[in-house]
Amino acid sequence: MTGLSGKPGTYLPGSHFFRCQTYEGGIAGEPGSEAHGGYTFCGLATMILINEADRLDLSSLLDWVAFRQGVEGGFQGRTNKLVDGCYSFWQGGVLALMQRLLLIVDKQLMPSSDNGESSSIGSTCSIKSSDLVGQGSGKLSDIGFHFVKIYAESVPLFHSIALQQYILLCSQVLEGGFKDKPGKYRDFYHSCYCLSGLSVSQYSWWKDAGASPLPTAVLGPYCNLLEPIHPLYNVVLDRYHKSFDFFSTS
Repeated sequence: MTGLSGKPGTYLPGSHFFRCQTYEGGIAGEPGSEAHGGYTFCGLATMILINEADRLDLSSLLDWVAFRQGVEGGFQGRTNKLVDGCYSFWQGGVLALMQRLLLIVDKQLMPSSDNGESSSIGSTCSIKSSDLVGQGSGKLSDIGFHFVKIYAESVPLFHSIALQQYILLCSQVLEGGFKDKPGKYRDFYHSCYCLSGLSVSQYSWWKDAGASPLPTAVLGPYCNLLEPIHPLYNVVLDRYHKSFDFFSTS
């Protein structure tokens, strides 16, 4: 986001995150560990920003995250765990990113070629993530700028209204702030990521980056609508553009 680019030969983490993807489909903090919502978001966002998202098995990642939304409406961070308000962003944010990566998912699900060669996961697909970020300077620092303009090719990949219900009715504290779940206490961490997840869910039907969501996408009165965030950086979109403009001209 600051426009800093690595020098030739600088280590990029793509191979590490590729090894951290588990048999479930999510991404762990280290190879051999359990898939976790926070690591999955950070891993996928990083792979997009370094232009290597197609190295991941995005189909299995999508399945894993989609099944983390519980009957309560919120998301769990790991398999067989309770839902937690903070995963409204960590998991909901992954699905917001996946709405813009479905071309790669479709490519990975194509049958093997007629000559018997199969495209193994981890090899670069012919549909590069560069195809999704538009034409520009070619710098990795520009990927985030182009990514937010990509047309979301599907309806939301999660129940956006149910997630808003969990955030507003179960995680919100009447005196202010947000918490993990009923019975817990509010804190800054959960207040941040519940609000981020609320924004993600409100804008999950958003097709045009220059338009506002329809009232049907927002639970409750329309004054509940938050500012949009950049799906890769979790920064208010207006602040992201100001930062991008500043560092692009410095």
